[in-house]
Amino acid sequence: MRHRISDWDNAYANGINIPQGDRWPAAWVEPARLYRETLSAAGRARIGLSYGERPRNRFDLFLPETDPAGLVVFVHGGFWIGLDNSYWSQFAKGSVERGYAVAMPMYTLAPENRISGITVEIGRAIEAAAGMVSGPIRLIGHSAGGHLVTRMISATSPLPEAVRGRIVNTVSLSGVHDLRPIMKTKMNEKQRIDTEEAYRESPALLEPLPGARVTCWVGAGERAEFVRQNALLSSIWKGLGAETEAVEEPDKHHFTILDGMADPAHPLMDALFS
Repeated sequence: MRHRISDWDNAYANGINIPQGDRWPAAWVEPARLYRETLSAAGRARIGLSYGERPRNRFDLFLPETDPAGLVVFVHGGFWIGLDNSYWSQFAKGSVERGYAVAMPMYTLAPENRISGITVEIGRAIEAAAGMVSGPIRLIGHSAGGHLVTRMISATSPLPEAVRGRIVNTVSLSGVHDLRPIMKTKMNEKQRIDTEEAYRESPALLEPLPGARVTCWVGAGERAEFVRQNALLSSIWKGLGAETEAVEEPDKHHFTILDGMADPAHPLMDALFS
């Protein structure tokens, strides 16, 4: 059956389309605080590390009990206009228990920043974290963060060559990989995406770096646009030589899709560490 989207705001609206969806992101605040406090008390958390001069150029670093086997970088969502890294700390648990250090940066939000500027900031955050932790790098991001981590492995990545060469895998959770539809939403009054920026900053409209590996992971119960965006990047980049996979996790929506990150034995963690 043919279908045409007429309400783009609703197509990308998560909370109002999920039963009790207004619980999030507040439901994450206390678990995140407890995780930070627990690891800080154990001497395994470094909070508010600087990677730049702007107030939000900071990242938290969570450490395993032994020397890190490598670095995971998690980039948070919020449609580039909201939230910060303090909501997501507990989702470092799965990677930390697999023996990796986990960096969680925040970044200057729109409208103070453009998406192209956020891309640069995340590149600097990854570079700073990579300078502190040796070994392979694995990237994972949620929603807008999914856009940002796949942007890091696109041909025009802001990362220096030495850091690019250490990235062994990327997972985009409910990622937005084509920015053009976002231009049709009211959010764009803050994001200020124009056609030129959409083409320059959309991973689905760019080529992947040589050797890129990416899993596009989405909840089967998410809005149709997130499911489409998930399949889109996997399909396009596979045709451009990347190693890709698209996964729809049953019974998950845009917020519960993150739960697997807290469980070292979850299939999502298997995908990240493959």
